[in-house]
Amino acid sequence: MSQKTVLLVEDEDNIALALTHLIGRAGYALRRVASGNAALEALAEARPDLVVLDVMLPERSGYEICQLIRRDAALKGIKVLMITAGGGEVERRKGMAVGADAFMTKPFAAADLTAQINALLAEEGA
Repeated sequence: MSQKTVLLVEDEDNIALALTHLIGRAGYALRRVASGNAALEALAEARPDLVVLDVMLPERSGYEICQLIRRDAALKGIKVLMITAGGGEVERRKGMAVGADAFMTKPFAAADLTAQINALLAEEGA
């Protein structure tokens, strides 16, 4: 079985560093980009199994990226986990409405993030 791949879209370096460590430790191949446009370029280059997508990004919001993923037939089946620091119920509902598979609010426990990623990628293979 091939290694599952994760695209991390996070513009804050300190958060990205922590998430990179966690995702790598969980055994997934990881690529990180820091802007909305870079996320679209990365998706065009190589199709990941999961996108961990920050809501607040330079150039395009995570909501917009998620909508674009859901509209593109070539990207069908990619799981999307949205993360945000401004996470109230309105943000969560909006994330789910644009097609996110899951939504987490920062700060979150490392174990919770790992469990969510594992669950999404297990569904992907089912």
